[in-house]
Amino acid sequence: MRIRYITFFFLLLIAPAMTSCKKNHYKVNTSSINVKIEIKRLERDLFTLNPKEIAMKVPSLKQKYNGFLQLFSYVINTGDINDTSFGDFLVRFCTDKQNNDVFALTMKLYPDVKEIEEELQEAFRHYLYYFPEWKVPAVFTCITGFNNSIITGDSVLGIGLDRYLGADCEYYPRLEIYKYIAARMTRENIVPDAMYGWGASEWEFSTLKYPADNVITEMIHNGKLKYFEKCTLPGTADEIIFGFTPDQMKFCKNNESQMWQYLIENDLLFNSDQFTIRKLTGEAPFTSYFTNESPGRAAIWLGFRIVESYMMRNPGISIEEMMKDFDVQGILEKAKYSPQ
Repeated sequence: MRIRYITFFFLLLIAPAMTSCKKNHYKVNTSSINVKIEIKRLERDLFTLNPKEIAMKVPSLKQKYNGFLQLFSYVINTGDINDTSFGDFLVRFCTDKQNNDVFALTMKLYPDVKEIEEELQEAFRHYLYYFPEWKVPAVFTCITGFNNSIITGDSVLGIGLDRYLGADCEYYPRLEIYKYIAARMTRENIVPDAMYGWGASEWEFSTLKYPADNVITEMIHNGKLKYFEKCTLPGTADEIIFGFTPDQMKFCKNNESQMWQYLIENDLLFNSDQFTIRKLTGEAPFTSYFTNESPGRAAIWLGFRIVESYMMRNPGISIEEMMKDFDVQGILEKAKYSPQ
């Protein structure tokens, strides 16, 4: 089974030169596409059980939660759900005081998930618009001991609600989660993270056979995923999709050309040093190559801009074709990316 666990902290923005084009570019008619998302809440089923009954309820949990229960078990480190010890491990998880406190807070903040269901339905309508033959995953919520935000597997999408308890959640400082990261661990980031995570699981970097792992390849690959996310959530504010503060967005708009020129002049685009790649595309409060005013992962924003230019200049290319394309040099050439 293909499994991917993802903890999210993402970003991005769109430059003003293409604002009017972009609105038309991303707006599509999905009114004829039917999608029904019914989220199953594993955390509620687990933590409302009598601890004495948890082990005997494992068979019914397996049936109700199908493939997701095994993915969840891996995340909380309770092993194979078919092992005789699984029930005991699950009891320990569900009787842990902090886990119970977190469950109580989760239920206070998320007494129901109807709005999330509706937002996911709209996102997956757009998904099916671009990928009509593909399947919509079954969706589940859980609490993971703060291990994962999004969990994906074959036809399965899980949301770790304990990673979305709000920027001021008392647990996050205890876990040494930086404030700039906790700022995105909010209700409004759930669906954007879920769609990015779904895209990342469908088009994993290692499966696309890129000719090299260097700065420009990482920029474009992550730029593709951001483009996919934007297409499935065209009505969502860019600040939410891309994780920038207003000032960081302004910085990118005003300095797009300068950032791109810096990468070229300093021979960074084809640099394959992993430390350099991480400094430009990894999570950070800012991108040190640019200035403290820049957002972290600013190079991925440039990658998105390249991909966006590529798709707008080549309307005959489908999103699916673009996502599968590993010819980085060809994408660059056809994008004709030249920020002003």
